[in-house]
Amino acid sequence: MASTRQRLEALTAGLSLPAETAREASPARQLAQPQDAPPSAAASVETRFPPAVGGTLAPRTGPGQMMAFRGQIQQVEGEMATLREKLRQYDGALPTRKMDPKTIRPSRWANRHETSFSTAEFAGLKADIEHAGGNVQPILVRPLKEEPGQFELVFGHRRHRASLELGIPVLASIWVDELGDAALFAAMDRENRERADLSPYEQGVMYQRALEEQLFPTQRQLAEGLGVSHTWVRKALLVAQLPPAVVECFRSPLEISFRHAEQIHSAMEKDRRGFLKRVERLRGHSLSAALVVARLLDAKPGFERSERIEVEADGKKLGTLVRAKSGELTISVTPEAATDASLDALEAAIGDALRKVRSLG
Repeated sequence: MASTRQRLEALTAGLSLPAETAREASPARQLAQPQDAPPSAAASVETRFPPAVGGTLAPRTGPGQMMAFRGQIQQVEGEMATLREKLRQYDGALPTRKMDPKTIRPSRWANRHETSFSTAEFAGLKADIEHAGGNVQPILVRPLKEEPGQFELVFGHRRHRASLELGIPVLASIWVDELGDAALFAAMDRENRERADLSPYEQGVMYQRALEEQLFPTQRQLAEGLGVSHTWVRKALLVAQLPPAVVECFRSPLEISFRHAEQIHSAMEKDRRGFLKRVERLRGHSLSAALVVARLLDAKPGFERSERIEVEADGKKLGTLVRAKSGELTISVTPEAATDASLDALEAAIGDALRKVRSLG
C-alpha cells in the first residue's frame, strides 16, 4: 500500500514553480538539483496563485484561495458599512468652507438697513468674530450661474459684513441645488424670524419689495408662501408704508415698532393736515421714539421720560436743557461757557434750545 508521501508525489508530479519563484529559490536548494537534469514533460504547465496579503502565506489549494478571497470581501463589506454609517450622519448637509467675503454680494432682497451696521449690537458681533478668528455659525450663499466664482447671500448679512470689514475669510455653506428667488426669499425670512433680530421696519421693507417686484403677486400669497399669518404681513407693511417724512422724525427707522405704525396711520386718517404740520416740526430733532409718537399723535399729557437738548454755539457745547416728565425745564451751563464764552453767544444758544422745545409742543 502506497504511503501518504508517495500519493502526494504522484499528485504533484506534473506541477512546477513559476519562473519568478524558481529564481528566488535559495542557493542551497539550487545546488541540490542536478545541473543537467532533463526537462519534465509537463514543463510548459505553470500554476500561479494570488500573492499573500498582509505578509501571510498564500493558500496553496483552490478551496483555500476561495476562502481567503471570501474573507477579504467580508472585510471590505464591513469597512463600507462603517463608512456608510458615518456618512449617514451628514445626510442633507451642505458643503461648508472658508470663503473670501469679496466674492459674495448681498442679495437684491437684502433686508438690512444701513443703520443696523452702526449699532452697538453689530459692534459687539464684529468684536466676537474678530476674537474667534471668524464666524462660528456659517452664512448661506448660492452660486451665481452667470458669474463663475461669485456668490449671492441668502442669509447672514451682518456676519458677512463683519468679516468683510475685518478683512478675514467668512465661513459659508453653499447651496448646491437649484434655489429660485422665491425659495431664497423664504429662507432669508425664516432665518430672520427664528433669530428675531430683524426690526419691524426692515421686515416691512423686505415684504414691500417682494410685492413691488411681483415675487409674490398678493399679500395673501406672500403670507402663504412664507408660512406666516396675514396679520403679521399687514403689520409689517404698515411700518414700511410710513411716509419718508415721518420716518425722518425718528433717530433711526429701526426704533419704529408695529404699534407705533398703527397709531401713526390712525392719526393720519383722522387729521392729515394737522398731522403733517406736526411732522415738519419734529423732523431732524433726534428725539426718542416714544416722544416722537406722542408729539405726532398730538398727545398733551405729561411725557413718558425726560428729554435732553444740547445748548450749543458754533459746534461747541455750552450746556444742557432738560425737560422732565412733568414738563419742568432745567438749564445747566458748563463752567467753561460761564467764564470763557461771551454772554451774547450763551444767550443765543439758550434761546435756540428753548425754541426747539417750543417746536415740540
